[in-house]
Amino acid sequence: MVSGADTSATPGRSASRGRIDKRQAILDAAMRVFAREGYAQAGMDAIAAEAGVAKPTVYNHFGDKENLFRQAIAADSGRALARNMAVVEQLRGDGELHPMLEEVGFHLLQCYCDDRSWALRRLLYAELGKFPDLIDIVRGRAADRVTEALADRLARLVLAGRLRNCDPAEAAEQFAALLTGPMEARARLGTRQVPDDELRAVAASAVRTFLQAFAPQAG
Repeated sequence: MVSGADTSATPGRSASRGRIDKRQAILDAAMRVFAREGYAQAGMDAIAAEAGVAKPTVYNHFGDKENLFRQAIAADSGRALARNMAVVEQLRGDGELHPMLEEVGFHLLQCYCDDRSWALRRLLYAELGKFPDLIDIVRGRAADRVTEALADRLARLVLAGRLRNCDPAEAAEQFAALLTGPMEARARLGTRQVPDDELRAVAASAVRTFLQAFAPQAG
């Protein structure tokens, strides 16, 4: 009886897994097509072909192009969130502070400068006039949550006496701004691949400035 129960459950699980995989394939394909063509020029035929599915399948999953666009933006924001959160978790209370901040800063810049992140930002800039709610989707799904997580880690460093008494949210905002501020010009909105040694130099400069403001005062 146990064997029979397992066998009967398998097709349902497989079908559910297949539907999830197909949905993700459509989202990934949609993001590539929207990034390449822009919202207005992107066609559902092209998205279906890119995903390797029939056009009705795209409509069955997402209803219409506008909803698919928002869902693709949200999904890519979630991907960016996962990568950034994994980096922020490396900011711990042990270890030497300066090199640890530099390493975290470097990896955050790698996340910021990867091709998909630039594609997401360029698409956001291009379509924000038509879809003003996109900024809330991206900030709510990624940017704000990363800043909050960074603030939490910095608050722990303040409590441990490794940073001066400050508003952790403000410190997190300042650290992020010091890291990302130079990158649009350096990367030319993602059309130039910034080498790792340059990213490390930007991170080192950001950390020096950050610690001038937030390191514990001597004495």
